[in-house]
Parts: sequence; C-alpha cells; structure tokens
Amino acid sequence: MPLTVLVPGGSGQLGRDLAALASPAVEVVAPGSAELDVTQTGQVLAAVGALAERAREAGSAPVVVNAAAYTAVDAAETDEERAFAVNADGPRVLAAACAARRVPLIHVSTDYVFPGDASRPYEPGDELGPRSAYGRTKAAGEDAVLGSGAASWVVRTGWLYGRSGANFVKTMAALESSRPELSVVDDQVGGPTWTADLAAGLLELAARVAAGDGPSQRILHCTNAGAVSWCGFARAIFSHLGADPSRVKPCTTAEFPRPATRPAYSVLSPASWAKAGLTPMRPWDAALDAYFADAR
Repeated sequence: MPLTVLVPGGSGQLGRDLAALASPAVEVVAPGSAELDVTQTGQVLAAVGALAERAREAGSAPVVVNAAAYTAVDAAETDEERAFAVNADGPRVLAAACAARRVPLIHVSTDYVFPGDASRPYEPGDELGPRSAYGRTKAAGEDAVLGSGAASWVVRTGWLYGRSGANFVKTMAALESSRPELSVVDDQVGGPTWTADLAAGLLELAARVAAGDGPSQRILHCTNAGAVSWCGFARAIFSHLGADPSRVKPCTTAEFPRPATRPAYSVLSPASWAKAGLTPMRPWDAALDAYFADAR
C-alpha cells in the first residue's frame, strides 16, 4: 500500500534516516522544528490536516511517525518546562490532531522511562520509574499518546547513533584523535541502536499500521539486540577506528558525575517486537560494523 508519512523531528538523525530509507512507494514529509514546532498547536493541526489531504489526493495511507524530542538529558534538569513542552505537550496535541483526522500515530520514546535497577531486559509492561527530567517528560508523552483516542503505538528505543547530529559514536571518534586515553563509565549498560536500523523497523511498522494490521500491543521495544556498557561500546568504536581499545579506561558513574541520573541498566527486551511479527533487529555489534562499513 502506498504511504504518506509525516515525520515531525525530520532534521534529527532518526528523521533523516526515515526519509533516506523509505521505498519509492512511501512519501516521507520530514519537517525540522523550524518548519514544524510540535509545541505550537496551530502548526501541528495544520501539518496533520495537510498530511491527510495529501494522502487522500495521492490515494495513499497517511501515518505520523513522531521523532521530535527534547533529548538534551542534562539540560532538561534545569529546563524541564521546555522539555515537557516538547516531549509531553507536543505529543498530546499531535495525538489529538491524529485522532480528529483518523490518522495513525507511531510515537518514539526511550529506555529512560525505566528506573534502571532491573536484572533482566525490560518488557513494555514493566513499571516505569524515570530518574531524570528527560525520562519524566518522555513518560508523560507516552501517557498522552496512549490516552488520546488515536490509533497509536509507542516504540521505545535507546542509545541512538546515526550519520547526522551529535551522538556517542561521533564523540568517541573525536576524542580518539585528540586524547591518548579516556575514561568511560562501565557500570551503565544498554543497547546501542543505529538509527538506520530503527528507521527500517519503524517504516515496516508504519506499513502494517496503514494496512490496518497494527500490533495489538500498543507499546513495543526496538533496539539493536544484545547489551554492552558505555565503556565496552567505546572500545568497539575504537577498534573500528583502528585505534587500541585499551586506551579506553573503565570508570564508575560516581567518578563521572552528571546533572541527570542515568539508568544503570536500561536494556529493552525484543520480545514484543518479535511477537508483533516484525523483523528482528540485528545485534548491536553487527549494526556498528555496518555503520562503519557504510561510512567507507
């Protein structure tokens, strides 16, 4: 089925990959925040209305994939009002507009909604307990979307890196060329996820949703498979750069204090994604291999 997909947050690393990876049967409209500010109700209503009309004229199915987010985790501790506006109020207005126009909505959320004290990968139904302003605002956004009456799904992910924007892989590459050694926390564990892989998964889900075959479970987890600490991830990046991974030294979170509390363990279980019949995500290290191979 031909699709017309609106991607708020289209200038971010995930939004760019959603546009780049869409098949010829999928038209992606991916405005950045300068073109579509999700905190502005009028802009949101107009954008969803235009999407519905554009899809009707093209004979395609409209879907919204919300990639807009305030992701400055530390800054959110002193700017929670702005983070809430983008991460909670924006999705609420977007979901209401989608409900009014009968447009399905896929909303991207985060592993930071969990407390990080688990001993096994988190399932969608596990109790939330965000420990940062960023996590609180994203949890509020989930509630707003799921309680809106729209045909909606929340997809949680984490530890994203891509070609554009700032991310951990780019930071490590810059530090490798400027420092003989660096310390990276080894007591925070998660699932690094290449935005290209996540985008492919979201497009597959969008096609299912548009065809009226959306999963019965409305919260799904989607990350590259497996788990690693930030230190282990940094060492893998160094290896790909042709650098000695032993130059990355492990340290504790207590030795590297940040304004926002990070989850110590935020691995997301792939079971919900598999149960929905969606293509399994490859392991995080295989995705990192592909990321660097693609860059050559």
